Amino acid sequence: MSDLSINPSYRSKIHPKKFALYTSFASITMMFAAFTSAYIVKQAGGNWLEFAIPTQFYISTAAILMSSVVLHLSLKGFKQGNQNRHKYGMIAGTILGIVFIAMQCSGWMTLVDNGIYLKGNASGSFFYLITLVHALHIIGGIAALFVALYHTFTLKFEATPQRILRYELTVHYWHFVDVLWIYLLMFLIFIK
Repeated sequence: MSDLSINPSYRSKIHPKKFALYTSFASITMMFAAFTSAYIVKQAGGNWLEFAIPTQFYISTAAILMSSVVLHLSLKGFKQGNQNRHKYGMIAGTILGIVFIAMQCSGWMTLVDNGIYLKGNASGSFFYLITLVHALHIIGGIAALFVALYHTFTLKFEATPQRILRYELTVHYWHFVDVLWIYLLMFLIFIK
């Protein structure tokens, strides 16, 4: 018999909202695993165009890494009651997220200028697909950051369990899309 059947009052230590978020991470991971698997299969079929990844994608990587660091420090500041660290970290993290998207857009424009189109060779199509779908997840994260910013500047500064949970969910999501981007970039660099 499991512990659950012996002790009906047993409760999981993970919050249901965190569990739901982590479950969504699994499904997002599976989606990108499918994309990268299809990339490898299509590449093996031949007729694959090699091209350099524009510098803007590396700059965007630095921006998203820095955003994760400042958002982590902001969350830590919020939990410790440091209002300034929390506010400035929120602002900086959100701005860096926007910089990530701006650099991605600039990188896509560079690809177009170099003759790599969405409806061209499969290598370009896969690059756009993978980076665009990831960018959509980043935009979702930026939307969550804007909600968190709104709460930061409109609600009384109080680290209540509910507000800590909401902010933790936002920051955990942001860290996830950050790690996901690192994986995708490494994949696109080394699987040529």
